[in-house]
Amino acid sequence: MTTIPQSIRFSRTVAALALAALSAPAAAQSYQCRVPAQVGVPTITADGPARRLPVSGYTLAVSWSPEFCKTRERQARHARQCSGRDGRFGMVVHGLWPESGRSWPQWCGSQRQLTARDLSPNMCLSPSASLLARQWVKHGSCMARRPATYFKVTRILWNGLRWPDFDRVSREDGLTAGTIRTRFVDANPGWMPEAVGVKLNARGWLEELRLCYDKRFMPKACDKARFGARDGVQAKIWRGL
Repeated sequence: MTTIPQSIRFSRTVAALALAALSAPAAAQSYQCRVPAQVGVPTITADGPARRLPVSGYTLAVSWSPEFCKTRERQARHARQCSGRDGRFGMVVHGLWPESGRSWPQWCGSQRQLTARDLSPNMCLSPSASLLARQWVKHGSCMARRPATYFKVTRILWNGLRWPDFDRVSREDGLTAGTIRTRFVDANPGWMPEAVGVKLNARGWLEELRLCYDKRFMPKACDKARFGARDGVQAKIWRGL
């Protein structure tokens, strides 16, 4: 029996995702964003071992920007995301991560050089060129041959999601991690609460959602690490505006 290379299977899945996205409702960025006129390409250095492992699923990690920016508004390195000069952000993409059973592929290496053209279309999904570059080098290189393909998949997944009004959710009495999951599922038919990871910081504020997918990019139950806070854990959402 002929084995289809993982990169070809991934490309076919990308094509299927793109076709499905044509009939999916568009999802807008939560607040506002301006794409910068010029984007530099950062140099990324691996800080861990290479792990070339078969991919068994994916996680789309999306961060709640108001919480991230709470103490970073005056930091130069986070000026684009947090200063307000280039817009205001709600949910932003932290990264699309492959997984492999109890481990994860990383730092797989690529002969394709990352370019400003690869980064620019994504600067309203992830408002940091350094973050985007790192996600490609660390994670994307284990999923696709070209950075453009990796970022295309990320955009397709992002555009297929709808976001609850987190300002309104933040004001709900008795807010819990389970409430956050339920509001996301209410906005996204086809998702189930067990596929929505909720990461709270040590003080109970929402930091990130981790959306779990199988190899075909269909929602699947998260493992314990990605699931995060249990449903009954009290939660808070910093509005930041």
